[in-house]
Order: sequence, then C-alpha cells, then structure tokens
Amino acid sequence: MIKIGTCGFTYKHFNYFDVVEVQQTFYDVVSEETLNKWRKQGKNIEFTIKALQVITHEYNRTTYKKMKSDFGNKENFGFFKPTKEVFEAYEVTLKEAKILNAKVIIFQTPSSFLPTEENVKNLKNFFSSTDPSFIYGWEPRGEEWYKGDLLSKIFSELNIIHVVDPFRHISLTKKKYYRLHGIGKGEVNYSYKYTDEDLKKLAEIVMQEKEDVYVLFNNIYSFDDALRFKKLIKDLNMQ
Repeated sequence: MIKIGTCGFTYKHFNYFDVVEVQQTFYDVVSEETLNKWRKQGKNIEFTIKALQVITHEYNRTTYKKMKSDFGNKENFGFFKPTKEVFEAYEVTLKEAKILNAKVIIFQTPSSFLPTEENVKNLKNFFSSTDPSFIYGWEPRGEEWYKGDLLSKIFSELNIIHVVDPFRHISLTKKKYYRLHGIGKGEVNYSYKYTDEDLKKLAEIVMQEKEDVYVLFNNIYSFDDALRFKKLIKDLNMQ
C-alpha cells in the first residue's frame, strides 16, 4: 500500500490523507491533552512522529529556539550520545508515540552529524537498545554519509528504515519511507512546487514497491502536492 500524506498538518488534513508526520514532537514535548485531541480528531488517519531533537541534534540557537522544556545539561544533547538527557528524550518520544498509536518514529540527523567512529558507535548502540514494538526510520543529512559503503553496512546491521528524499538518494532498505523536501540545490528546497512530471517520476519509483511505502511531502505546497499525487496514484491504479 502507498501511504500518502504530509510532514506537519492541520485538522483539515485528516479528511484527505492516509498519514501525517507530526513535527511538533521534534521541537519540544507535546502535552498529553494535545496528543489525545489529535488522536480523537484523526481517528481514521495514521500518525508517524519525528523524534525529539534532544536525541539527534546538538544544542543550537536555531532548532532549539522553540523548546521550553528543560532536559538538563545541553552539552549532553544530540548525536545519539549515551547520556541521561538523550535517554529521557527517547522515553518522551515513546510515550507520545503510544498516545497517538503511532508505530513509526523518524530520526533525522543534521549534516553536522558526521560519520565519525564515535557517532557511528553511538548510533548503533542507540538503535540496538530501542523498544522493538516500534518501527524506526533514520534520515541522515549530509553527503559524507553517502561516500563509500558505510551506510549499507549500518542498515544491514540495524533493523531500521533508511529514510530518504527519493529525488536525492536511493533508499538502502526494503521498507521505504520517503520525505520530499523539494527539488533543487542543497538537501532541502521547501519553496519548490512539484510539477506533474515530477509526480509521474515519483509514481514510477513508489509503484515498484511490494511492501507498504510512506510518501510524505515536506514543502510549502505539501497539501496540494500530496493531494495531486494521491489522485495520480488512484488514476494509475484504475488503468
């Protein structure tokens, strides 16, 4: 099954899509009241969630600007470090996923998370000790990860999904989770609107898959682009 949706949502999205990826869970802790409200309003949609940035991102003045929660020593944040702060952030993410009945949790690392020996070790140790009742996906940003065969070795060892933008990279895992950040220079181009030709290329990619595939649009025009893509897939399946 091809599950189509957006990264980020409003209540309107619940009426149109199969899945939405929750972004608020990356920036800060979300209250149980809010999570329960979402679950109640979106009872017919699948939620996936983006893991709290304390796990993946070192402290910075950009993404952490929105965070009000106190997780302790900022020096211990991010990069899957084996610290109390990272473990507590993971427990928060698990709790949020359970409330939303989300089975997929996405971890996105910044380009500053380089494939050093220490980072690879921490990454492997982290995912080797996670709750097996969830499905985990990792989106590594930065071209350094795509040099050589290190990524292939990591994904063959860990039972997690290689999350990619399919217009930039080929996923190395059997299960697919695509996040579409817009086409252009760099790793993201949120202001990009996908053309009909782009969506046809995307359809060719996803319709080859035999297992469930997630397709999440993460651009300014995500609602319209996801809706157009959903219609395209429906039309192609009727041919």
